[in-house]
Amino acid sequence: MRKLFLVMIALLLTACGGGSGNGDPAGAVQRYLQAKVSGDAEGVRSLLCAAMEADAEREAASFATVSGASIEGMTCARDGETDRVKCEGKIVATYGQEKTEFPLGTYSVVQEDGEWKWCGEAS
Repeated sequence: MRKLFLVMIALLLTACGGGSGNGDPAGAVQRYLQAKVSGDAEGVRSLLCAAMEADAEREAASFATVSGASIEGMTCARDGETDRVKCEGKIVATYGQEKTEFPLGTYSVVQEDGEWKWCGEAS
């Protein structure tokens, strides 16, 4: 019975962001990519790390000249306890009559003011 109680507490803490208020780095990357693809400048800006703030306009406008940009099959997970998030899936966009696919990759994240922020592609 005690073991069941401990498992339930662990699940509850996970659902609430681990109890630390730090959130989920993979979720931050997913929200960032969605904002970028949809051209949501405020969403992009709110999810960028301080080091990338100067690139906010460029990031938000990345898919402004394409039609039908969308993300297919996106799944993201933190790479262990590192400041990297690996994503599977792809961004699909139409340039003129040509459909182009951009595979998702591995991204750097940092914690700023208690929240995870996207901080560029990881090398």
